[in-house]
This record gives sequence, C-alpha cells and structure tokens, in this order.
Amino acid sequence: MRQPLPYDKITSAYAGTIVYPPKGTYGPRMQHDVQLVLLHSGELDIHIDGIPHAVKPGQAVLLKPRHNEYFVFAKHQESWHRWITLSTGTLTEQELAYLDGLPFRMPIPESLNAITDLMLSVRGEFSWTDDPVRSLGYAALNLFAASGSSHAKKQQEHPSVLAALGYIRQHYANDVSLQTMAAHAGVTPEHLVRLFHAGQHPTPIRYLWQYRVVKATELLTLSGLTVGEIASRCGFKSAFHLSRLVKEQTGSTPTELRKSAWGAEH
Repeated sequence: MRQPLPYDKITSAYAGTIVYPPKGTYGPRMQHDVQLVLLHSGELDIHIDGIPHAVKPGQAVLLKPRHNEYFVFAKHQESWHRWITLSTGTLTEQELAYLDGLPFRMPIPESLNAITDLMLSVRGEFSWTDDPVRSLGYAALNLFAASGSSHAKKQQEHPSVLAALGYIRQHYANDVSLQTMAAHAGVTPEHLVRLFHAGQHPTPIRYLWQYRVVKATELLTLSGLTVGEIASRCGFKSAFHLSRLVKEQTGSTPTELRKSAWGAEH
C-alpha cells in the first residue's frame, strides 16, 4: 500500500474561486503543484499534455505536477470553479507514484466543499504558509483520496502500466522502445498498448514523447542550457525535433516559453 504524501512536504496551501465568461480559456501552463479543481457550473475541458479531459459540473479533479495544462470553458455560459493548490517540496518517485494511483475525477465530496469554504473564509486571517491553512489543504487532499478509495479500486492503474510509467521516468533520456517498456512491465507490446488505452492514457510511445516534452520544458524554464543541450538530455533527435514537439504540445516555441518564464521572475 502506498503511503500518502508527508505533511512536511506541503510548503503552502491556497484556495481560490473564479467565474469564467463564455469562451473563457486559461493557459497553457506547466503545473508545478498538486491541485484540486471543483467545477460547480458550466463546462470545462482540461487539456493535459495535449489530451482533453471533460469535467462535468459537480465533479472534482486532481491535477499533478510536471504536466502541461490548458483550460477551455463553456462556449455559451459562465463557468464557476474553485480550487485548492498545494505547493510542495521536490516529490520523490514514490510520492509521484502515490498521486498517479489516485483517481483523476470524482463527484465533489461534501467534505471537500466544506474544506474549500473554510479555506476561503480564513484567507484574510492566515498566510498560505501558516500551519492552519497548510493543514486544511493537506486534509483536502487526503479526503479526496479517501473518498475515491472505492472508486480508485475500480480504476486504479494496472501494475504493468505503473511499471511502464516508472520506466519512462527513469529512462526517457535514453533510446526507449515499446519492446523495452513492455519487457520491463512483463507483458507483450500489444498488451501494454491495450492496458494504456484502458487506463485512458495515450499509447506508451506517445506518452514517452509527452513526458520528454515535459522534462524539456522544465529545463527550458529553469536552466540556461541551449535547446540543443536540452534535446540531447531529454531523448530528442535534434534541437529542431524538440522545438517542433514542444510547439505541438504547449502551443509555444522554446524561445517563447523561456521568455515567458524568465520574464515573470523579474
């Protein structure tokens, strides 16, 4: 059984609420935190690493770090959502695996609504880093996990999928094939593709390239390495290949991503 995130990994917690007008969008952005999004009215499609996920009113979703996100709201009506953001220290592979094992969406638990109400009500009394607010945010994540336990048992990632995802995280910089992923996961390549599909993932190879883009985007925004150096470190064939896939997945060129990230820091 995977252990939940340690409380001391939570560095701050914040709750917010917003109503988007018709045709509203947000992003694209790189998710660096753990975030619960509660949709109360309207419509929402969250594109995660280029894959759209429909969210219905009355549903809560869990967003995890190291993924590109783009929010598209209803075309013909306002959309109201609230959120709880948990900023964390660097998460280990085991902690990321714990998050991967949680359900992506579920009906909003009433207890989660109550915690969101409380976090919003104390915004003027405490800072994001104060223990009372961090404790509430931590409780919200644990309630989401507990409320989805029976749901998660039905939709939990297959062990072979988790093995393949872990292999990708460890070896994305190297020459990785479907055959090597399947061998590590203990299944045939064809069966691994079917398991990924059943878990609502793209194909293993597409997931690999999406993860490489995520890692490349991190280096683009957090380091001074050249595009060519980043391409070499993240498993791309060339700087041009990296630039093309980054543009396809995020909507921005490497130069635009770097300028946006570095400009925001000054």
